[in-house]
Amino acid sequence: MADLITVENPDDPRLRDYTGLTDVELRRKREPAEGLFIAEGEKVIRRAKDAGYEMRSMLLSAKWVDVMRDVIDELPAPVYAVSPALAEQVTGYHVHRGALASMQRKPLPTAAELLRTARRVVIMESVNDHTNIGAIFRSAAALGMDAVLLSPDCADPLYRRSVKVSMGAVFSVPYARLDTWPKGLDAVRDAGFTLLALTPDEKAKSLDEAAPHRMDRVALMLGAEGDGLSTKALMAADEWVRIPMAHGVDSLNVGAAAAVAFYAVATGRPQA
Repeated sequence: MADLITVENPDDPRLRDYTGLTDVELRRKREPAEGLFIAEGEKVIRRAKDAGYEMRSMLLSAKWVDVMRDVIDELPAPVYAVSPALAEQVTGYHVHRGALASMQRKPLPTAAELLRTARRVVIMESVNDHTNIGAIFRSAAALGMDAVLLSPDCADPLYRRSVKVSMGAVFSVPYARLDTWPKGLDAVRDAGFTLLALTPDEKAKSLDEAAPHRMDRVALMLGAEGDGLSTKALMAADEWVRIPMAHGVDSLNVGAAAAVAFYAVATGRPQA
């Protein structure tokens, strides 16, 4: 059973995992270096636990202690009970959901390990908006994508905002980082995948024409909001695909476009 510890000092060193959560640059460097990430909200905390992530500690406002009692009773990690005002002092923002947990990261698999068994893969290039990362992972999980590969400069899927937006779906879809870009795409092709680059370019085939759901192994490439895929990434693809637009709209937000494309890639697949 976890210890329930009331903390009244915002400078208490035991709360260090939760300090400055709104300082993006600090947290982006610190969390991977220290092997931790922050799960926010009851559902996300439970999903992280169920996915096998080890809990370092929890930070709860008083009214959430009873809600999380079963988790508290199961785990040996310390639980810090704090007032909402103190939680805001420590984290830098009002913790609306009243529950935070510091979780231990797992070692990432290699791209080669994921490619051995996957048939539908998402590849992201330079996607650095944490909201978009979270939305893409949520759609990937919901629509049956098997794995996600990230270019070396993509944002961290386990950053608090990404985890929150994904509603914990980042724990459901395995992911890995490619060591080099775009050279790392060669290994994806060598594993038997057709590389499809999603782009609004008129030279691209519509997803209906390309019929990716009939392909044996597909890797769908997505670029960052606004810029899209780089020229190098587009040239490395086997084929360009697009979502047909109407009413003069030139493109969709990358999160929305990903959901549409994932459905097109996965349609007709046997469901687990």
